[in-house]
Amino acid sequence: MPTKQTVSQAESKINKTLDVLHDELKTIRTGRASTALVEHIKAEYYGAPTPLRQMAALATPQPDTIVIKPFDPSCLKEIEKAIKNSDLSLAPIVDGKLIRLNVPPLSDERRKQLVQQVRQTGEQTKVTVRNIRRDAIKHLEKQEKDKDITEDDLTHGKKQVDELTKKYTDKVDEMVKHKSDEIMLE
Repeated sequence: MPTKQTVSQAESKINKTLDVLHDELKTIRTGRASTALVEHIKAEYYGAPTPLRQMAALATPQPDTIVIKPFDPSCLKEIEKAIKNSDLSLAPIVDGKLIRLNVPPLSDERRKQLVQQVRQTGEQTKVTVRNIRRDAIKHLEKQEKDKDITEDDLTHGKKQVDELTKKYTDKVDEMVKHKSDEIMLE
C-alpha cells in the first residue's frame, strides 16, 4: 500500500534528523570533559582536512581533562592549530607527543548560553520534522489526486504522519531537556 511506503519514508527521514540532533548535542560541552567535544574538529593532514578521531587517540583520564595522542607525532602542530581555531575556547597544552586540554568549569552565564543554544538546535530540528510531515502529506494528497490511493487511505495516512510528528517532536523535547539538565547540573 503506497501510504505505508510514504509514512515509512517520512519516519526514516525523521530518524536521520534525530541522529543529526544527537550528534550536534554531543558536541555541546557540559561541565565535564568529553571526547565528543573534539572528535569532529578537522586538522590538516597531508593536505586534507581530517577529523581528530581519525588522526589520534582521544581520552578523558580525568573529568576536567581531554588527552589527544596523535597516531603520527608529526601532525601535532596541525592538531594544536585546529583546536586553537575551533570555537571551543580551550587552550591546548603540548606535552611531548600528546596534547592536553583542560576543560574549565562553566560559569552560570555560560551554562545559560549553552542551554539556549541547545533549545535553538532542538527548535530547528522540530522545524525540520514538521517540514518532513508537510512533504509527506503533500505526497499523499498528490497520490489521492492521481487516484493511486482512496480518500480513506489519505485520511488514514495523514493521521499516521501526524502521530509520527507528535511522537518525534516529543522525543526532540526530551533530548533537549536531558541535555539542558546535564549542562545545568554539572
